[in-house]
Amino acid sequence: MLGALLEDVRHLFGAYELLDHWQQGEFHHDVVLRIPGARERLGAEVLVVATNCNGGVKEVLAFAQVPSRHALWHHRCPANEDFSGELPTLLGVAVTEHWFDPCELLTMEARSEYRAEFRERQCGGGWVPRK
Repeated sequence: MLGALLEDVRHLFGAYELLDHWQQGEFHHDVVLRIPGARERLGAEVLVVATNCNGGVKEVLAFAQVPSRHALWHHRCPANEDFSGELPTLLGVAVTEHWFDPCELLTMEARSEYRAEFRERQCGGGWVPRK
């Protein structure tokens, strides 16, 4: 769970800085963290923590610098023409039992908890409430 991971980071490194939160569709969140002092111990100071809608951690990616949202999704789903950009060097990755191919969340057939008349497709895929 994200809360437990953040507590572990705080315990091991003393602090973290929440840099960003990106939601793609209903069921995927990327939480971008900077961890002061982690470069010496981990070789990276930026973590992108991917979670499901319930805060279950799916994936943790480590970088020396903050990736752009669209470069990260281009790396995950290179065939998706809505995403582009160069990802900084990926220094480490860990996945949990909750991981599955995130590209599946972006298809037109992806499941949704929003009724069709109340949703619209987000750039890159996934559903968001109609504005």
